[in-house]
Amino acid sequence: MTPRRFRSARRIPAALVALLVLGVAGLFLYDLAAVRADRPAMAWRRELAHRLEVHTPADLGVQLAGGVLVLAGVVLLLLAFTPGIRRILMMRSPDQDADQDADRDADGDAGRAGDQDAAGAARPPLRAGIGRKDAAQVLRDRAMEVPGVRSARVRMGRSRVRVRATSHFRELDEVRADLDAVIAVGIEELGLVHPPRPRLRVRRRAD
Repeated sequence: MTPRRFRSARRIPAALVALLVLGVAGLFLYDLAAVRADRPAMAWRRELAHRLEVHTPADLGVQLAGGVLVLAGVVLLLLAFTPGIRRILMMRSPDQDADQDADRDADGDAGRAGDQDAAGAARPPLRAGIGRKDAAQVLRDRAMEVPGVRSARVRMGRSRVRVRATSHFRELDEVRADLDAVIAVGIEELGLVHPPRPRLRVRRRAD
């Protein structure tokens, strides 16, 4: 089972929306209470009621305002359903490896495998992740171990990792081949759920 991505708490946007809703609701509640107490309604509410009586949904201003509200609602829905925290790459968990081992042992001992699955289902799922910058630093350190590489820059994406290296000796094809092998091993050792595809660029150091 593939672990789910980490979801952003989005505390600041949620707090801002909650404060905005609370302020508007409180303002309406205060105005309604004032009207109930035989006091005149606020000027802005009288103006709003007057505009609602005059303008119809066919007016251009009403349609533009409605379009803006719909767009804002779509953006808020996208923010609510998207996981966020794109800087974190999901890693394979030990539970996932244990499930794979249990599947391999199922042919030999189905009863024991069923007990392992039940025990695994009772445990809470374990999720692990690594930051993109940290993963890039790990791969950069591995790239610097390649003979002939003087400097290296690594940019880690969700589906692709770009490695730019500068060589000061050895043939570029040899350096590129060794770098390709080292980066492939480094990506495998990171244990990512979706390993990115490496893209290498090796050039000679300009003297």
